[in-house]
Amino acid sequence: MVNEALLDAERGPREALGVKLRQLRKARGWTQEDLADRSAYSATHISAVETGRKPPTLRLSRDLDRIFELSEDTFERNFYSLRNGALLEGFAAYAKEEERAVEIRLFQIGLVPGLLQTPAYARALAEADVRRGLITEAQADHRLAYLAKRQASLERQRPPMLLVIMDESCLRHWVGGDDVMHEQFDALAAFAARRNAVLQVAPHTMGEARPFNLPVNLLTMADGSHVGYAESQAQGHVEREPSRLLSIRASYHHLMAEALSASATVALINQARKGKQ
Repeated sequence: MVNEALLDAERGPREALGVKLRQLRKARGWTQEDLADRSAYSATHISAVETGRKPPTLRLSRDLDRIFELSEDTFERNFYSLRNGALLEGFAAYAKEEERAVEIRLFQIGLVPGLLQTPAYARALAEADVRRGLITEAQADHRLAYLAKRQASLERQRPPMLLVIMDESCLRHWVGGDDVMHEQFDALAAFAARRNAVLQVAPHTMGEARPFNLPVNLLTMADGSHVGYAESQAQGHVEREPSRLLSIRASYHHLMAEALSASATVALINQARKGKQ
């Protein structure tokens, strides 16, 4: 048997995946050689995955899902999470559509939307996830590069119309310290002044009139079709069904009507910058 090193799932997502693989294998009473015989990989490779020295390939991930008959929290899902810097399942598919959209509507709670984040703000969030062991430094770098690419796509020759509504909590949630937040507030004010952008805040006083309790993304494509994206803490979902998107769009229109005007939003941003409630 290949030597089995000690594992610590708290060290990071790759190690946690190794712990999961070892537990599943041992629950079947299999050695690493036994598992290797059932997959297209060697026992040495299995050992490297179990000890976190190597991430599982897509082929191995699918083999493991088949071997252990997994339909939830699959190895394939974890493979894409590792590869994309802990991006939620479904987000990569949404981002491809975002690059082609002629109009982008966003609603965000708690944090400034990614497309509007400054590099320092985004870095502070990524580094916090590294400290919590949710992602590695390499994944943090990948996440930041991925975000920069999305932001750069907005500067294309015919940029999309951007309609962004942030819950007031996005302004009150202090990220990275005063300098980072002051720079972020300046960036939001500059965004609000763009000809192809409308920025609004849904104030806390809106209460139960706010129709969404989770972030929402809505895209309008050049052919008039729509694509939606919503996410929970655990996963994201791309929605293309017109009948479902119709109700989401209607709710978004109600949200726009109830949210602060563009000028009142800039005034609230300036208040938040000064630390006023």
